[in-house]
Amino acid sequence: MRIGLYPGTFDPITLGHTDIIRRGCALVDRLVIGVAVNTGKGPMFSLEERVAMVEAECAVLSRETDTEIVAHPFENLLIDCAHDVGAQIIIRGLRAVTDFEYEYQMVGMNRAMDDSVETVFLMAEAKYQAIASKLVKEIAKLGGDISKFVTPSVQTRLLEKIG
Repeated sequence: MRIGLYPGTFDPITLGHTDIIRRGCALVDRLVIGVAVNTGKGPMFSLEERVAMVEAECAVLSRETDTEIVAHPFENLLIDCAHDVGAQIIIRGLRAVTDFEYEYQMVGMNRAMDDSVETVFLMAEAKYQAIASKLVKEIAKLGGDISKFVTPSVQTRLLEKIG
């Protein structure tokens, strides 16, 4: 069984994330969505809320792609999380050159720790490349329309959180 790990903070999960998840499903039999605790980023949503949103969004994708998708919270090293879930590959989404520079360094460090786990980069579809959770939250806080960036259920949760 090919197991992949797609890690992120998912604060909140966006259409860009679900695009990478959908396309990642074509590469694996089981896709684990690693929801990082990542308190350093000061997430708006609690870990439990982020996991719940990921599970809700991925339930539909799992049926559409006929791939098992599970959410897995983690706060250890990414390579250790990959070991914990039995992943042979780590899936990372790229939006811009700046993403690649960071990811390139991350791959080097992960390979130094364990070169048996491969990293696969997927480019987001052009219509999703500009989407970043941080920007979605900022647009929502300032009263902008975020319906092009998240699903209706995530939009509702985000607007409720903002008040």
